[in-house]
Amino acid sequence: MLGFIDRPESDRRAARFERLVMPHLDAAYNLARWLARDRHQAQDVVQEACVRALRFLDNCKGDDGRAWLLAIVRNTFYSTWRKRPPEETHAEIDEDSPLWGAHHEAWDLDPAILYARKTDRERIDRALMRLPLEFREVVILRELEDLSYREIAEMLSVPSGTVMSRLSRARALLARYLKQEA
Repeated sequence: MLGFIDRPESDRRAARFERLVMPHLDAAYNLARWLARDRHQAQDVVQEACVRALRFLDNCKGDDGRAWLLAIVRNTFYSTWRKRPPEETHAEIDEDSPLWGAHHEAWDLDPAILYARKTDRERIDRALMRLPLEFREVVILRELEDLSYREIAEMLSVPSGTVMSRLSRARALLARYLKQEA
């Protein structure tokens, strides 16, 4: 048979979901991990966000689903977060977390360098965890997920100036927290 073979609608949806969502699962987990401060809860948030993404797949405009998926992850976190007790003031640091990505080449380095990197990473992790949630999320979205100010503003439903202001305040707080630990 020559010509176009029409795939059923469910096959097209599955293919679109795979193209728009699947490449960004690491970013989704990364955001959920930083927001939830717990890897198990982050996995639950990402799973629920994927279910929501599939349900509302037609709402994604364009061919880049990254910012769209991260917005769903954020909204999913907040909808489940309201049902939890308030955040703890101190979070456990998971050194083996894929959040930091274990680079095998690093094990070949000088042990003193490895120790210094680990110590710096732990200090930054602790400082990030101390940030208020609204500041922490803009730092993660901008610095770790490399979203633009416009994308973050759309995701948070705030003006770009608010994003820049929160980011500035977050960076100042991070600097202060890191200086306190030095």
